[in-house]
Amino acid sequence: MNNAASATLSAKIVEPTIFELSSPGRRGVKMPASDVPTTALPPNHLLRSDLPLPELAEVDVVRHYMKLSKFNYSVDDGFYPLGSCTMKYNPKINEDTCRLPGFLFTHPLQPIETVQGNLALMFEMQEWLKEISGFEGVTLQPAAGAHGEFTGVLMMAAYHKSRGDLKRTKMLIPDAAHGTNPASVGMLGFTVITIPSDSRGNVDLEKLKAACDDTVVGMMLTNPNTLGMFDENIEKVVNMVKDCGGLMYGDGANLNALLGIVRPGDLGFDVMHFNLHKTFSVPHGGGGPGSGPVGVSQRLVDFLPSPLVGIVEEGDDETAPLYDFVTPKNSIGRMKAFHGHFGGGLVRAYTYIAMHGPDGLKDISQYAVLNANYLQARLRDTYKIPYDRICMHEFVMEGQFEGSDIRALDIAKRLMDYNFHPPTNYFPLIVHEALMIEPTETENKDTLDRFADALIKIAEEAKSQPELLHDAPHITPFGRMDEVKAARELVLCCWLPENYDASQ
Repeated sequence: MNNAASATLSAKIVEPTIFELSSPGRRGVKMPASDVPTTALPPNHLLRSDLPLPELAEVDVVRHYMKLSKFNYSVDDGFYPLGSCTMKYNPKINEDTCRLPGFLFTHPLQPIETVQGNLALMFEMQEWLKEISGFEGVTLQPAAGAHGEFTGVLMMAAYHKSRGDLKRTKMLIPDAAHGTNPASVGMLGFTVITIPSDSRGNVDLEKLKAACDDTVVGMMLTNPNTLGMFDENIEKVVNMVKDCGGLMYGDGANLNALLGIVRPGDLGFDVMHFNLHKTFSVPHGGGGPGSGPVGVSQRLVDFLPSPLVGIVEEGDDETAPLYDFVTPKNSIGRMKAFHGHFGGGLVRAYTYIAMHGPDGLKDISQYAVLNANYLQARLRDTYKIPYDRICMHEFVMEGQFEGSDIRALDIAKRLMDYNFHPPTNYFPLIVHEALMIEPTETENKDTLDRFADALIKIAEEAKSQPELLHDAPHITPFGRMDEVKAARELVLCCWLPENYDASQ
């Protein structure tokens, strides 16, 4: 199908906007008469002369948003193989628990004695994350992974400052790291030193050794890394950084490969953020809700953000413990208003961990690793895999073919015609035309086979009918977008009336 045919198809299914459906006098709700005293309006210069909101019946609004929802793709619709994002299925029991009245209708400014159930959940969540990770302390405050990174680096800086070690200004970061790592470091004014990977996808030990000196704050290491590789020399890496006085930061974005198998704290890491919205099934995408608790080793416990939840009065056989907020000795302070994403993140993740238990969490990682290696084995003879050894929860292959002008973006767009969401494109940067695939543990073999079959078929099309890939996607409401133009010429409103005065 060419672009013209695709455009024709798109035109047939584009629905009128909610503004175009508007008709003066229509209404979907009738407001009751006010039962409270009225107050004067603000001065005229603070009031709009008119607010151009659409006038619609309830049925028009419902149908409009139902049609829009069908244009969307979600993990409830199908396979979401975004590498590094861990887009796993979100069990619906999580939604039930986070909407229990005792969680849903509480307020963070209520008296402590009225929210003991909430605090008990938060305390147990801290304890569970400590046990899962091998750390001595955990804060639940950070709002997302990157926020957790910033929190962790702040604690690393506070630790060195408390010892009067102010010459440490360099952070070592592998070239297979997440992009948020150097961003978090830069926000504190530290210098990033990039450490290359070796031919097997590990940290290059010789380059690391050369970079380790008494100016190193620490190292931020994702393990498994964004190549999907567990670093074979992890203990040597940790010891090199520790021997020069640095701290080890673990990017916990890929924890889904390690649950119940290895604990980062036992490997020697000093600090790590958890992505509850990845590993522990909290829905994410489109900006939230995220949740990025941080765990720390014994030497950073006193620097944790405040407040934490603690037991201030032990219970007995007849009475429950009394929970309250406590402040660590050398706390870096509050990192977020109130106490983290409670209902949106913590309650859902708590439910997920409680439902699985220790054995179930281990199964999660084992099946995630099995699924990734199965897909890698099925695609190995069709696509080049630059770091071709046993992977963990994800793997990276090259989306190009010798003698062809097909690129990773073309393959990703063509996958949409097979009703699959594309994998992550062009990341990590150290793999040319990267396609980064993470199946997670929630997909069955039938789904994985259909996905592999589609990628193998697309490879055949790339040789026999490359125009199919260049013009893809063909079946979506809109065809191939000019993504460069979209980034440079943002259109943030889909519709405005012709007589709308933006100055109002």
